[in-house]
Amino acid sequence: MLTAEQILAAQKANIETLFGLTQKAFEGVERLVDLNLQATRATVSEAASNTQAMLSAKDAQELLDLQARLMQPLAEKVSAYSRQLFEIASDTGAEFAKVAEDQSAEAQQKFMAVFENAARNAPAGTEPLITAVRSAVNAASGAMDQVQKAVKQATEMAQANVHTLAHQADASAKQTTKKR
Repeated sequence: MLTAEQILAAQKANIETLFGLTQKAFEGVERLVDLNLQATRATVSEAASNTQAMLSAKDAQELLDLQARLMQPLAEKVSAYSRQLFEIASDTGAEFAKVAEDQSAEAQQKFMAVFENAARNAPAGTEPLITAVRSAVNAASGAMDQVQKAVKQATEMAQANVHTLAHQADASAKQTTKKR
């Protein structure tokens, strides 16, 4: 059975994990706030200079040409912002997933240690039940490993797709600007 020291150690480890995750969440929020502040500063500054440039246009054709020139950097900036936003979310999510994976493995090891201790002290005739529980735990462990692998693969695929789409958007924006 679990001793008071083991329970206390488990609670201490859980609290440390909670504070570690809270720190990672705050780091992600800080990165997001920084990204949004930079984007807002750049947008306000560019809006001021673009407005001045548009007001100084001498005719409609010059205004249309100016508008076309301003669209390409806008598309590139939106694409870069999207990439950075996805990177922040992905990094923060990966930190949480790693902690969850570590906690799951540790919990499984502790459960198996308690189970093995109980199995050694089990009364005669319970061997089939112990074997069934071991089999169920091993099956659940294998299923959890498969789920974690699938989540990792899905995350990697999503990251690759976002990068591909961002590069395609950049290339498309550049081609559109060159055609004008």
